[in-house]
Amino acid sequence: MDIQLKPYKKDYQYTYSIGVFPTLELLKYKKEKVLMVLLSDHGHENEGVKKIIDICNEHDIQIQINDKAINRISKKENSYAIGVFKKYEQKLDGQKNHVVLVNPSDMGNLGTIIRTILGFGIKNLAIIRPGIDIFDPKAIRASMGAMFRLSFQYFEDFSSYHTAYNNDIYTFMLNAKKSLPDIEIDVNRSFSLVFGNEGSGLGDEFKDIGTSIIIPHSNEIDSLNLSIAVGIASYEFTKNSETTEKL
Repeated sequence: MDIQLKPYKKDYQYTYSIGVFPTLELLKYKKEKVLMVLLSDHGHENEGVKKIIDICNEHDIQIQINDKAINRISKKENSYAIGVFKKYEQKLDGQKNHVVLVNPSDMGNLGTIIRTILGFGIKNLAIIRPGIDIFDPKAIRASMGAMFRLSFQYFEDFSSYHTAYNNDIYTFMLNAKKSLPDIEIDVNRSFSLVFGNEGSGLGDEFKDIGTSIIIPHSNEIDSLNLSIAVGIASYEFTKNSETTEKL
């Protein structure tokens, strides 16, 4: 694989974890995908950097002290470490709970959502195209490396996802049939929580797919931020220990 230590492009076969903590998470959960680790000459006293060096030495992972490459890749961010790793594909666990994002478009939201759902024990994420690139270093950084602890899979359309997995479907939309507090969750069934794009939400065609739900809020706002909505829904659906996957 030809590795050019330049700012990330979507067509690269590799990408970057920018920062000490995301790189530690990469080395902990996906070390087999790591091609090399870049370290700053200024990070010798950083405890996280010391842990990175120990892990790399233990598993024969190449280390480069390369401030120029770090500055090129991370641009304005001050970083002591960058992990360079191969992109990978994963299928979702059909026996577990899922979050489904239809055409997500914001890197920060995606990273926050990944970290949030992992916090509530949901380890499977489906992304319906067109959607942002989960391998973009901005999304990885926003997730604080949480993406390395879950499975994610892209689908060309929602019907492809729905055909592949048989979870109970719950779609979140403003013109829904039911309110979140009124939903009775079957703890013996895996569920999929489906959310639309940050700007447009889910189209009317989703209203009759599964159970449509609205998260009630005051008339002072028109809608909730996507990552906030995902967080509220994930909490409600996993607040009973029976539905929460062990981390």
